[in-house]
Amino acid sequence: MTARRFSARRPIRLSDTDATGRLRLDAVARYLQDIAADDVLDAGWAPDEHIWVVRRTNLHVTRPFLEDTAVELETWCSGTGASAALRSTTLTGDRGGRIEAEMTWINLGPNLQPLRLEARFLAVYGESAAGRRVPTRFELPPPPDTSTSFEWQVRATDVDRLQHVNNAAYWAPVEELAVSRLREPFRATLEYRQPLDFGDRVDVRTAGDGLWFTVAGQVRAAAILRT
Repeated sequence: MTARRFSARRPIRLSDTDATGRLRLDAVARYLQDIAADDVLDAGWAPDEHIWVVRRTNLHVTRPFLEDTAVELETWCSGTGASAALRSTTLTGDRGGRIEAEMTWINLGPNLQPLRLEARFLAVYGESAAGRRVPTRFELPPPPDTSTSFEWQVRATDVDRLQHVNNAAYWAPVEELAVSRLREPFRATLEYRQPLDFGDRVDVRTAGDGLWFTVAGQVRAAAILRT
């Protein structure tokens, strides 16, 4: 049996880039989300047969997408857990950009609680996972007392069909705070701990390389970016 890999190509649109033509982080997150969904559909699942949510995204931008006009994506399952799967994706631009990404996804049942991976999933993706276990523990620390904060307005357009802020939207504040460093290679991690909803008052706390999305003092998500 050949380990499953799924590939796609897409143009980089004007709405995916910043004023200089650099591919933005929220656009990268949408690409990763879309190719994951396309892979599952191509493997034979109907859209209403599965619910997956992102728990962690790791990006290693080895060569930023600065002038690329198209991107090739190749994705595969690189680890499994009881109700989680690790998806690795390589993004290669037509003018030198390259990103290695890993996303930890949690499989949910109709009640939106974690659901064990079924035999059918393991039959399709188990070969590429090769027995590797996916880590699901949160690793980023809480914000220090010295952190500063600003309010982040959740927009109606940030909310997806699960009634929560979509994972791609979280990258916008990271992009804004780190924009001066994004034209060089970097690594970034974003952990999603509890959902953000439309109407939440979200305070984004920052300190050093870290960023935390908080509601009433509770950390809902955390990010770090290192160059």
